[in-house]
Formats: sequence, C-alpha cells, structure tokens
Amino acid sequence: MSEVKLYFKIADDLKIDSKQVKATVDLLDEGATVPFISRYRKEVTGSLDEVQVLAIKTDIERLRQLEQRRESILKSIEGQGKLTEELKEKILAADTLSKLEDLYLPYKPKRRTKATIAREKGLEPLAQLILEQKNNDVFAAALEYVNKEKEVENPEDALQGARDIIAEIISEDAIVREGLRKLFKETAIIKSRVIKGKEEAGEKFEDYFEWEEKLANCPSHRMLAMRRGEKEDVLILDITIDEEAAHDLLKKQFVLSRGECAQQIQMAIEDGYKRLLSPSIEAEIRLFTKQLADEKAIQVFADNLRELLLASPLGQKRILGVDPGFRTGCKVVALNAQGKLLEETVIYPHEPQRRTTEAENVILAFCAKHDVEAIAVGNGTASRETEQFIRNIDVLPKNIPIIVVSEAGASVYSASEVAREEFPDKDLTVRGAVSIGRRLADPLAELVKIDPKSIGVGQYQHDVDQGALKNKLDDVVMSCVNGVGVELNTASKQLLAYVSGIGDTLAKNIVEFR
Repeated sequence: MSEVKLYFKIADDLKIDSKQVKATVDLLDEGATVPFISRYRKEVTGSLDEVQVLAIKTDIERLRQLEQRRESILKSIEGQGKLTEELKEKILAADTLSKLEDLYLPYKPKRRTKATIAREKGLEPLAQLILEQKNNDVFAAALEYVNKEKEVENPEDALQGARDIIAEIISEDAIVREGLRKLFKETAIIKSRVIKGKEEAGEKFEDYFEWEEKLANCPSHRMLAMRRGEKEDVLILDITIDEEAAHDLLKKQFVLSRGECAQQIQMAIEDGYKRLLSPSIEAEIRLFTKQLADEKAIQVFADNLRELLLASPLGQKRILGVDPGFRTGCKVVALNAQGKLLEETVIYPHEPQRRTTEAENVILAFCAKHDVEAIAVGNGTASRETEQFIRNIDVLPKNIPIIVVSEAGASVYSASEVAREEFPDKDLTVRGAVSIGRRLADPLAELVKIDPKSIGVGQYQHDVDQGALKNKLDDVVMSCVNGVGVELNTASKQLLAYVSGIGDTLAKNIVEFR
C-alpha cells in the first residue's frame, strides 16, 4: 500500500482530511514532537489538537510496520516461486498483522515436522486424494504408497503420514485460524490453579489458587496478577475453549462428505487441533490478552502520573521539607522561595530516641530563622506520626500549613546523577528531604528530574512492556511540561529539556548562559 493510501486510511478512521494527516506525518518525520506540532504548527495541520496528532503518530507507525511486513512476506513467497495472483491479492488485502501471518504460515520456513517427514516419504498425493473426498476406498489407495525403503510398512503407516500432512494443512489454513481466534476471544475460559507444594510460598496469590472466569471478562489487573504468579512458578494458567465447538468449526471447513475420506480427515482434525492449532492459538491469545492488559495498565499509570505532575503548586514559598523516619530520625531542610537549600538537620521525635522537646525546638527555630511559610512532610515511613508531632507543637504559628506530600521516587532521585550534581557534598537523606519540600512548591518542576517509571504510579509496573511504558510516560511528562510552560530564567535543565524544540543540549546551554 502506498504512503498516500495510508494517509487516506488514517484520515477516514479519524474523520479528518488526508492533507492534515500528510502535513502531520511530514512534521513527525522531520523529528517534531506531538506537543510542538499541536501547539506551534496549527496553521500547518489545520488546527489538530494533541489527541489527534498522537493518534496520527500511533497509526502511521502501526501501518508502516504492517507494510514492511507485507513487503517482506511477498518477497519471501515470490522467492520460493509460489506467489499466485490469488495469494498476492489476499496478502495485499490483509489489514492486520495476524491475517498477514496466517497467509504466510504455509510458506514460512519451518523445522522438520511430522508432515515434512511424511512428504519426504512421498505421501502428499495421498493426503490430497483424501482431502478431495472423492475416493471411497481409502485403504486400497493407501496400499499404493506402501514402500519399506521409505519406512512405510503398511497401508496404516501411509494413512498416518497422510493424516499428519492434513493436520498441518488444516492448522495453517487462514480461515480456520481466524475462526478459532474469534472463538477463543469470545468464549475462552481462563483457569488458574496453584502448583502443589507452593501454597505457602505463593500465599500472596491465594485468590487465584482455584480460579476461573470468562477470558473476555478478566480485568487487566487480574490478568497481570495471574501472569506474575505463573512467572514466579506458583500458578499454572490455562486458556481453554469447548473442544467440540472447535472441532465443528474445522469440520465445517474441511469435511465435505460422510465416507472413509471424511473419517480420515476427522481423525486429522482431532490430532491437528490438539497438537498444532490449540497450542498455537492459545499462545497468540495469551500474547493478545497480555498486550491488552499492558495497554490498560499503562494508561492507568499515565493518568496517575499526569494527575501527580499537574497537582496544584503552592508556588514560591519558603518551605520546611521533612523526610520522616523512626530509628534514623527525620531529616529536616529549609528551602528559600526559589527552592534553594539554606540549612539542614536531623531530629529524633519518635522511638527509640524520643527526643521530643529537642525536636520541637529545632522545628520552631528553623521556622523563625527562615520565615517558613509551609511545611511539607513525606508520606513514607513514620509520616502520620511526624505530621501529628508537628501539629502538636503548641507555639507553632497556626498560619503555617502542614501538608503531606508524596515521596514516591524521592529515594531514586536522591541517589541519581542529577541530585549528586546539585548537592555533591550532601547525604542522600538530605537530597530526599529537599525533593519533598520542592514537590510542594512545584510538583512538575521537581518530578521531571526523576525517571517517570520510578515515581511508582501504578500496580504491576514491572510486569508490563517496559518499552511501551517508558514511551507513554515520557509522552505524558512532555505533554504536561508543554501544557503548563516553564519560566526560562529559573527552570532546571531537566525541565527545559522537555520543552518542544529545546532538548538536552540546548537546555544545558541555557542554564550555563544564565
């Protein structure tokens, strides 16, 4: 399919003009980002918004991948001298990757199979004779293929070989595979059971020790949980359908009569379904459901990240950042209105030290000395106790709000190159407390310094496709930064790098120039 036809297809799907699609694709090919195109090239795209531009980007990548695979398949089959006009038309008409692969399957180079061995013994004509279903004396026909040199000892050996060939032909039939795929998607049951002896070790998967439900109704979080249990060798997962319904589907396609040939084909169907088709389609469906679960989970991660990044900033305030802790104490930092670290210390208001009076005096002294306007308390270990301790300081000015802030990813940031570069002589715990305080003032500006995957914005984060997750979360960060905008004179180089048209190098140069 030509590139122009791809534009028309995308335009038809998105209900926009093909010229808008072409203009957008041209910009994307030149390296322009989605936020840049949707904000600064409206006159070129016909005022397409960010959602439409992203849809065009996703569609053109998918369709180009499909076209590359189509071209590769056509070349492969043509090289084998087996490309008929009818097959070529079917390949050109295939609109999904699975349809393309189904058409290519009979021509795909494969390892030595039972059918390959049977063909080497010269049994393919017998298989074709049976498939035609015109000969009523199958045994007599099979006698002609007995050849002890080729290890075809008797008519039954010949028929077995023919059935092996028929089973493979059936398993590679595009119509059969599409029909079975549909049957799996609509009717399959997913079953989970615990591996004997793993009950105690896999206690966290107890809900799925004896579980079954319709695959189509299985939510993404449950699918990912069960797959994790399987990966950790606690659970066994099976995806099954009604075998009789599957056999009926195959018979409808291949059994044309009631004679001896039909009986041989039915035997081949039972063998081919159990040995070839069912495992193959089940593997496909497993991959399909995994991709579907990944997409939904990644979208949840993206939505959560967007909400976190776009949380209302307190603004340029003098902030006391507190990273709570029990035994190791609470790290306390004072930040000026621009987020610069002024002073840091450690207090021990909780067990085992419980130096409460001393801790109160430190908080009051910091608030007075640095004219603190707000206190940010991390939501990790000892968060509730620390927040309550500060609230119970009677002489603390009532106009200073005490706000609990998410500290997800703060520990990752504190050990990162970015943090080391900014605070080379400070302890990790101090860097973490600074990050907590800055998040209250401007969540977006601070969180862009952390790898989005480290912020911890969803369940089963490490079970989904890591490449797809990274791309999606990076897109969200870029979208948020470009939607909010930055202050060129004060923004960090990490924040500036996400601005469309700037990038890492220019961001570094801007900061150095300032």
